[in-house]
Amino acid sequence: MKIAYISTYPPRECGIATFNHNLMNAINANFPDRKTELEGGFVVALNDSENLQEYEYPAHVKFVVRQNHQKDYIRAASFINTSDVDACILEHEFGIYGGESGIYVLPLINRLEKPLISILHTVLKDPSYVQRIVIREIAEQSSKIIVMSKRAVEFLTTIYDIPAEKIQIIEHGVPDLEAPQINPVKNLSQFKNRRVMLTFGLISRNKGLETVVKALPKIVEKHPDVMYVVLGNTHPGVLKNSGEEYRDHLKNLAAQLKVSDHLAFINKFVAEDELINYLSACEVYVTPYLNEAQITSGTLSYAVGAGAAVVSTPYWHATELLADERGRLFDFKDADELAATVNELLSNNAALKELKQNAYEYGLHLRWPVIGAEYIKVAQESSARHDFSDKILKNSIVDPEILPKFSLSHVLRLTDDTGIVQHAKYGIPNLKEGYCLDDNSRALIMALMAYQRNKSNDAFRLLPIYLSYIHYMQTDDGNFRNFLSFDRRYLDEVGSEDSFGRTIWALGHLISCAASNSYREFAMEIFHKSYPHFQNLRYLRGMANTIIGISLYLQVYPTDEGMLAELVRLTQPLIDAYENTRSDDWEWFEEGMTYDNAILPLALLHSCEITGNQKAKKVALKTMAFLDKLTLSNGYLSPVGNDGWYYRGGTFPTFDQQAIETMAMVLMHFQAYQIFRKPEYIEKMFLSYKWFLGENTLRAPLYDHETKGCCDGLLPTGINRNQGAESTLAYLISHLTVLKAFELEYEYNKINQKVKIC
Repeated sequence: MKIAYISTYPPRECGIATFNHNLMNAINANFPDRKTELEGGFVVALNDSENLQEYEYPAHVKFVVRQNHQKDYIRAASFINTSDVDACILEHEFGIYGGESGIYVLPLINRLEKPLISILHTVLKDPSYVQRIVIREIAEQSSKIIVMSKRAVEFLTTIYDIPAEKIQIIEHGVPDLEAPQINPVKNLSQFKNRRVMLTFGLISRNKGLETVVKALPKIVEKHPDVMYVVLGNTHPGVLKNSGEEYRDHLKNLAAQLKVSDHLAFINKFVAEDELINYLSACEVYVTPYLNEAQITSGTLSYAVGAGAAVVSTPYWHATELLADERGRLFDFKDADELAATVNELLSNNAALKELKQNAYEYGLHLRWPVIGAEYIKVAQESSARHDFSDKILKNSIVDPEILPKFSLSHVLRLTDDTGIVQHAKYGIPNLKEGYCLDDNSRALIMALMAYQRNKSNDAFRLLPIYLSYIHYMQTDDGNFRNFLSFDRRYLDEVGSEDSFGRTIWALGHLISCAASNSYREFAMEIFHKSYPHFQNLRYLRGMANTIIGISLYLQVYPTDEGMLAELVRLTQPLIDAYENTRSDDWEWFEEGMTYDNAILPLALLHSCEITGNQKAKKVALKTMAFLDKLTLSNGYLSPVGNDGWYYRGGTFPTFDQQAIETMAMVLMHFQAYQIFRKPEYIEKMFLSYKWFLGENTLRAPLYDHETKGCCDGLLPTGINRNQGAESTLAYLISHLTVLKAFELEYEYNKINQKVKIC
């Protein structure tokens, strides 16, 4: 069996790197016929440097991912997929991958065509929104999740909602080494004629070493031959940012307490065969971490495996590993309790010996070859039942079961008696930003769709609020303002053409499907009052939104010749813009693709449905195909990012991705299906919608199941966690459109089936 290991790797000084190196050797040790590591697979190494040559990796490191380069992760997936490995093992720690909370790892694992086993070195009790997304998506893409403690299983099942059957405990491996009969470490000056307390590992403030230093005076008072040895380098990240500030702090503390002669630092990174000498030479091993949130500790496992007498604070891993008299616990930051525990052990050789023996015997089943055999079994089982075609099928079939339950909770949170607040901080309304016409128009469309669907009382109560806002923002001459402060002060004299067009769209929608005659009549009054300003529109998106509104109006009043003529007139500039700009490799209306792009073909689809304009239909199909090719060709929606936008001959911007782009894509494909009845449009509509649920560039869902809102977009580093009106309404309109499409497709297929039977 060949395995691809995705992890940090030596010579990078990192606990995960050491673990992965040991695991690879442990797995290979179970195949004695292998002559080199390369026969067992290869490593995809994570670099914390931009320089690919920063580390002199061994030959079995075949691919290097620069932590903060998104494209490296995609290339790594392709490299693994084209290799001959049978499975992948992913070492996961949030900090070793790029993006917010390591979110860059998600596109990599989502593209893998090999079975994936993921080892979680950190499982947080109180994860952030993005951290929870990352762990859940890793679990979704993995055939097995490996953790090293029972507490981790508890957290994954209760906090992250991961099925218990997908999780397996395999404890942290320890060196397959015995203490030497003649130990050279005992001759070191720090150990000779000393009873040594030892801590090893990369040094940083969260290790709580000051607790041991503070305990030294009481320990030394009873046992003056005690030496506390701290073995290990300062963590590279700490060294880069703070230098040796923490180490110096510990030295100064020891000097103040008059125990400097009982504190020694051995500032080096030791190999395992040397580490066993240090562990077997100490009397007591101490892990004085500052809080319980440590789900796995490799140093603790090594100490137990070496048969050391361990004294530790009760962090999660320690409470499990040191149970049944395999070690002693003392409270966090409690130097007095630590001193009392150490003094008791140093004064009772029988108790000290029993503690060591219990630890040693338990450590025998943690030896790396034993652990390696367990991983081999998991990998073989995963490989045997893995079928990548299932993954392809899952991503391509339109499945209404994956839709979250529709909820207006966040919209109700954002809406007061004036209208819908335009922005939010996370899921909390940001009242400082006030209201805008764009969002209240979208909100009116959404509330109408929700009411049409199930006669929702909440939706019905929202309708007059949004319609009243539109009325309040209309000027005496029929135009519209856009922005209103929270204290209801107008913030502009005339709004943008975009906000004008979206309002006409909302009014047209209300006229076409009014909840009551009074609403329709009120909408008609506002609509007709705005009519003179149709002539003043100069920008394509303002025209496009207005075209949609007029088309909806004409569905109810098809004999209104003046409005029909206006529809024809507004349609022509879009056709002309396309004709003047297009080329063989650029089927678009402008020299650049900017924002709300799908609204342009969508408008032409609405127009040709009403007018029968074949030219509009042709341009709509050409530009829709061009847009699909650019944004859907990867098998998921990647809309044009607004960080520079996309210009002819330029580079396609991946970020920032906005929810209104996705809504427009959903509506465009739904309208195309209504006209042409081709199933491909339903599939593309649903593929676009799944952008909200995580089928996107970062493989991260923007819909928040907790708040029922939608995050404001995808950034290069992760998710914009704010959940304003625009994004939430874009999600809800898309969701309701998808539900309507399913029903429409079902009815259409049922009719076709009857025709075939006849």
